[in-house]
Parts: sequence; structure tokens; C-alpha cells
Amino acid sequence: VNKQSRSARATKAHASQGKPRKDHPDHGGTMSTEAFPKTARLLSARDYKPVFDHSRYKVSNKHFLFLATASQARRPRIGLVIAKKHISKAVQRNRLKRKLREAFRLRQANIPMIDIVVLARKDADKLPPLELRSIINKLIDDLITREAKDTKTAKPAETSETAKTTEAKGDPK
Repeated sequence: VNKQSRSARATKAHASQGKPRKDHPDHGGTMSTEAFPKTARLLSARDYKPVFDHSRYKVSNKHFLFLATASQARRPRIGLVIAKKHISKAVQRNRLKRKLREAFRLRQANIPMIDIVVLARKDADKLPPLELRSIINKLIDDLITREAKDTKTAKPAETSETAKTTEAKGDPK
């Protein structure tokens, strides 16, 4: 005889189906601004190829290499390359991917419209949790800084080119 109450069984049913419970205060069914939908991920080889072939920004340390390029998508996106060669245990690879996705998810509002590919290097899984988090955040900050510098220096150059073109046409400026 199952002694669970009807509402307890309903809670389990909803949890197993992955549906938010509208009658629970923590699950109002509202969408978080820090979600991580499929549109925030690089999913196919076609998505990864431009980043590998034409990476404009590179930041790295002993444990990670972040490659990035301007994105045509409506939001920043991330792709992860965690090789079995560098991190042999699946549990550790999955843990690392969760940590990287979580850091991106929490910071995505501050990240410019770029596609990022993260490559893990040997022993990245050996880092303690706090150090791992700080390293990931520092690398993301470095990417944001590089992109901001690049954007800042590119705009004046475009403006001066426009002025030269206008002068060549004989239009007074």
C-alpha cells in the first residue's frame, strides 16, 4: 500500500516530466533571464568551424584555451571541447562542462555578441572548485575586455574611412 499523499505523488510526477509546478512558490513557471537555451550553445560542426578557422580573440592559461569570434546570432553562444585525451574520466569531463556552462549562463548578460569555444587542457579537472570558478571568470573577463578594446579601436577607423570616402566624392563635411 502506497502511503504517499496525492500531492506528493503529483509532485514526483511533475518532477519526472521536467514540468514546472505552478502551485509551488519556487516554480511559478516564469522564465529566468539567466536561462541557457539551445540558442546559447554551439551545436553543430557548422557552428564551431568559424570559431576555429577565424578566431579573433584568444585567451588562455595552463588549464583552458578560449577562442572567440563575432557572432551572427542574437546572443552570445558557447561550445565546449573537453577531450578524453586530456580528461580521461567521463564524470570529470561532465563536471567541468557543467561548471563552464554555469559560469557562461550567469555571465551571459555581460558577454558581447560572440561565439566562444572552450578547450580544456590537461589536468583542468584537478582544480579545486573555487579556483576553477575564478579561473573561468577571469578568462571570460579577459574575453570581454579584448572584445571591448577591439570594438573601441574599430569604430574610429570606420569613421575616418567614411570621411575619406565622402571627401573623395566631393561632398563637404
